[in-house]
Amino acid sequence: MNRYNYLMMGVALLVSCERPVSRKRPANNHPFVTEIRLKTTPVKNQGHNDLCWLYAMLATIETEHVMQGDSVNLSTDYVARQFLQDQTRRYYLSHGRQPISMRGMNTMLINLLQTSGAEPYDSYYHTGAVNYHKLMKELEHTTDIGIGRRAGLVWTEQNANELFDHEIGYLPRIIAMLGAKYTPLEFAHSVCRKDEYVAMTSFTHHPFYQWFVLETPDNQNNDQFYNVPIDTLMQSIEQSIRAGHPVCWEGDISEQGFSFQEGVARLRHEGLPVTQEHRQKSFEQFATTDDHCMELMGIAHDRKGNRFFIAKNSWGTGNPYGGYMYLSYNYVKLKTIAVIEKRKE
Repeated sequence: MNRYNYLMMGVALLVSCERPVSRKRPANNHPFVTEIRLKTTPVKNQGHNDLCWLYAMLATIETEHVMQGDSVNLSTDYVARQFLQDQTRRYYLSHGRQPISMRGMNTMLINLLQTSGAEPYDSYYHTGAVNYHKLMKELEHTTDIGIGRRAGLVWTEQNANELFDHEIGYLPRIIAMLGAKYTPLEFAHSVCRKDEYVAMTSFTHHPFYQWFVLETPDNQNNDQFYNVPIDTLMQSIEQSIRAGHPVCWEGDISEQGFSFQEGVARLRHEGLPVTQEHRQKSFEQFATTDDHCMELMGIAHDRKGNRFFIAKNSWGTGNPYGGYMYLSYNYVKLKTIAVIEKRKE
């Protein structure tokens, strides 16, 4: 058997990006030495939902501003509300054929900010965990009634907003910060421009150095990604972080070596090199799937000198590193689906 077959062994599992069941935290013996660690906002907890793409991209934007000396902490509940509003409209107009879903890709967050705006975290947040799965079912049930009655979009959106107000909270009418007032759109455009970030990937079923629609189930908007060789992508990720810019990572967490409980992600055979061919085969055989998003905001190495990326997760602080994780260089090289990083000048 070829020594690289380990990459393809087993059946790929559909992994949810929601918070795992809490377990006892193991002792932390600090096996990593930090080379660079960017400043971040506090670790958040997405709870039992599939909104990791939203949390990770907002965290990336926050770090970008914190590193510039700006105090920016963005509301996840506000963007989730706007996203579900769009999903409800689509569900109604498709006669219920396109179910409401919270899954998505990090590129969708950029689009949402441009069309629906943003709120500071302190302006709009739920004091407890919002049961978004329950809210989705209620939205579909209410919208089904509207579809049966042919009630129209105004009726549908009014009922959706009543559910949002009850389950999440009432929206503030205006955003006041540092003596200035903003609408949600004005605020969003002040923290993230449409052309500020670039989405990148690395697969050989499309030509390199061209844009293409990445064929993953969560790419609901058919967003395009710039395709580059994997060594170029890895170099770009590292250069961005060392230059003080975080990277939003989207990839696979179905490997046995991915453990939030331990705060580490490694491949089974870390010593073997990862090539472009291994990545492609793993992707085509569904051993690398689009499972989870995190913010890459640091670089470290272990006692043997092996490189790791430090990731800010969104599953709370219940692991040895306060919710952060250490992803091995080879894990990122093999298991990355796509990244979003600050556009280089």
